[in-house]
Amino acid sequence: MAKEFIVTPWNVSGDVDYKRLINEFGIKEIDGPLLKRIKKITGELHPFLRRNIFFAHRDLNWILDEYEKGNKFFLYTGRAPSGHTHLGHLVPWIFTKWIQEKFNVNLWFQFPDEEKFLFKENLTLKDTEKYTYENMLDVIAVGFDPKKTKFLIDTKNANLMYKEALKVAKKINFSNVKAAFGLNNESNIGIIFYTAMQAVPAFLPSVLAKKNIPCLIPHAVDQDPHFRLSRDVVGKLGYYKPASIQCRFLPALQGSSGKMSASMEKTAIYTVDNEKIVAKKINKYAFSGGRDTIEEHRRLGGIPEKDIAYQWLNFFEEDDKKLVKIYHDYKSGKLLSGELKAILIDKINNMLKKHQKNREKAKKQLDKFIIKG
Repeated sequence: MAKEFIVTPWNVSGDVDYKRLINEFGIKEIDGPLLKRIKKITGELHPFLRRNIFFAHRDLNWILDEYEKGNKFFLYTGRAPSGHTHLGHLVPWIFTKWIQEKFNVNLWFQFPDEEKFLFKENLTLKDTEKYTYENMLDVIAVGFDPKKTKFLIDTKNANLMYKEALKVAKKINFSNVKAAFGLNNESNIGIIFYTAMQAVPAFLPSVLAKKNIPCLIPHAVDQDPHFRLSRDVVGKLGYYKPASIQCRFLPALQGSSGKMSASMEKTAIYTVDNEKIVAKKINKYAFSGGRDTIEEHRRLGGIPEKDIAYQWLNFFEEDDKKLVKIYHDYKSGKLLSGELKAILIDKINNMLKKHQKNREKAKKQLDKFIIKG
């Protein structure tokens, strides 16, 4: 019997079966020929592609066709601010930066600050404004090119977006929204309209340039229902349907709750956490694939596939040879669970040290990214 799991834009739980999700969402697996094609254009494959972390897509071959014809695409991704940025949020952003550099393309980064306000009872607009600022610092800290990156904040840039959102909303009926997102008669009317706002950046650059520009959306796979619903509508409005490329979730520290949650500290490491907090969280909460005793571990070896420290290193250790050695040392019993956690702690703290320095510098760079007016 298939294990039950839930993947929606607002709830991910259970042990996610990505193969099954490909079929249920109607997305396509990124296969060998497509990887070869990307490598031919870019000269290399990002670790997230080599390791099947970005694993599925919609119309990626078409995007590459257009690019090779000289019809350069733009990127669109985003973050709905409801708390501090955690490491799971960084995954699609790191990859988006790589695409921006390799293809030399523009990025429109949306901060839909109304979304979490509408969906979370205890969140005020003042809260989302605060977290928008904090999250913007994290995005800049990843290293996006300010000359090629624009921040679109829904409540601040409504003048740019609202007219286009109305055109989208007119093409989507309530039954479509209910089916896609599991809404009911108790859902507030802002929630019903929100997906129209999320669709706008997928064609707004085409509106402003007065010509059709292809769009590629890198995102975590739980956001697919938004874009699945809007793709046909954008096509009906006369613009290219946005293509997309989807990634897996960085698992929660406990390993059993689907993905990290910004509102659940024990599942996540935040970009603002200091070295002691990182060490404490990993040592205390990271699910181990080790055995009950050292003797048993030495004899039987650990299970890296179940071990959160190893799974996180699969995301953040760029050196393939080093990762393979860690895998075999742990599986053979040579490397203990505590030692594996220590490797991860060192890796994450070094990564965050650099990120936090960039985050401080970002406070003086905000004006280069924010759309005025």
